[in-house]
Amino acid sequence: MTVLYWFKRDLRLEDNPALAAALAAGETVLPLYIAEPAYWAEPDASARQWDFVAETLQELQDQMGRLGAPLVVRVGDAVEVLDALHKAQGFSVMVSHEETGNGWSFARDRRVAAWARAAGVHWREVSQMAVIRRLAGRDGWAARRTAVMAQATLAAPSALRPIDIAPGAVPTAAQLGLSPDPCPDRQRGGRAQALDDMASFLNHRGQNYRRAMSAPGPGATACSRLSPYLAFGALSEREVVQAGQAKLAAANGSRQGWVGAMRSFEARLAWRPHFMQKLEDEPALEFRCLHPAYEMLRPRQSDPARLAAWASGQTGLPFVDACMRCLIATGWMNFRMRAMLVAVASYHLWLDWRATAPILARLFTDYEPGIHYPQVQMQSGTTGMNTIRIYNPVKQGKDQDPDGQFTRRWCPELAAIADVHLQEPWKAGNAGAVLGRAYPAPLVDPVEAARGAKARIYAVRSGARHRAEAARIIEKHASRKDRGAGRHFVNDRAPRTRKRGHDPDQLRFDL
Repeated sequence: MTVLYWFKRDLRLEDNPALAAALAAGETVLPLYIAEPAYWAEPDASARQWDFVAETLQELQDQMGRLGAPLVVRVGDAVEVLDALHKAQGFSVMVSHEETGNGWSFARDRRVAAWARAAGVHWREVSQMAVIRRLAGRDGWAARRTAVMAQATLAAPSALRPIDIAPGAVPTAAQLGLSPDPCPDRQRGGRAQALDDMASFLNHRGQNYRRAMSAPGPGATACSRLSPYLAFGALSEREVVQAGQAKLAAANGSRQGWVGAMRSFEARLAWRPHFMQKLEDEPALEFRCLHPAYEMLRPRQSDPARLAAWASGQTGLPFVDACMRCLIATGWMNFRMRAMLVAVASYHLWLDWRATAPILARLFTDYEPGIHYPQVQMQSGTTGMNTIRIYNPVKQGKDQDPDGQFTRRWCPELAAIADVHLQEPWKAGNAGAVLGRAYPAPLVDPVEAARGAKARIYAVRSGARHRAEAARIIEKHASRKDRGAGRHFVNDRAPRTRKRGHDPDQLRFDL
């Protein structure tokens, strides 16, 4: 019997439970990836993401070819591709992993499900590790995640039965209709690169992870940089968790910083599926504020000039612009600076998150819908249960780039501004010769803009109906203690006390 295996965001042979299920279900597996032009035309998709995926697909196709059955790649609408293969190959079973994607992929899967029923094809979707479809409630979720991460990883198949079908070529971004998207310092796709990056992180780069991850310059090296490989499935979450745990066990008793680094890394890995579960439980998070009281807080039609300036790194706030320009060029940014970019857009520039979220999604090579939308909302203050964090971009620049090297690298127009005024060039004696000429004047006064935003936000939070809805949201989406594992996920709501160095309300985009 032939079983069709549909690869989605699980582009690996190792530790792939859905692929293992397909191999167990039939004598021959037809491995398929569908490059869907309609998906890549969506506002949260980009050529940099596809280029990363294409490199991963090419490596996977070569690897599978050596095992006997190369990956079949087809371009087109999923239903049309599947229907054509069904007529040619006659499969009656199809397997894939459960995808927590965007609204487009959800609608696509519903169409595929309808086609499968009509065609007499049994479509089995296998749970993707810790994210659970149709979850009744969060009680016990953390313990389940811990148990899944402790299970043995699954080996890749040693051989695949050949199948008489042309594999097809991996298309280019241009062939999918994507616009040019220069990203000169983008990470390279593929499992081999993922394994190299994980090894370098665990062997030497990650030693200063805890201390360096908050600053964009040092963080680019000290962070694991595994997020795009997790997002598109070149690595499984379980593989990475267990590798980190092995490093932690080996480092116990060490005074070289590895223990703290690995504990912080472990915590951030745990937050990853926690946020993905939110979108799985409430797909409307992509389109509507989690707490409805914030729907009319900001204009739905964002100021086009402010939006364009923010998106291109031309706000006149040097550290903000440096971070945005770095993201444009590399496809990656550390978590604190991603949080700041969202906060400045949402509070200082008063832009609706639905306008800024797709822009950031396109820029992130590691874009994961299940993480992106819940966290953008969290930092925009629209969840109703999180602490309001209004980052001061001037202070962040001084704290996270004290020598100014990062800011000067990405904003060379400020060369004439003295170090003391680098993050506030409007205070420099020669400001008139630079601002409005080589570099834009600030769009807003950061102090006054933050003050006004705070007043508006708290006016909503003080409303009589706010608390009841917030309680419902906390019950549905907040994390729970994992007593059996000897650790806990911090609740999403604002803590009564906050320990220095620990802030559960920061964005957890990257690793």
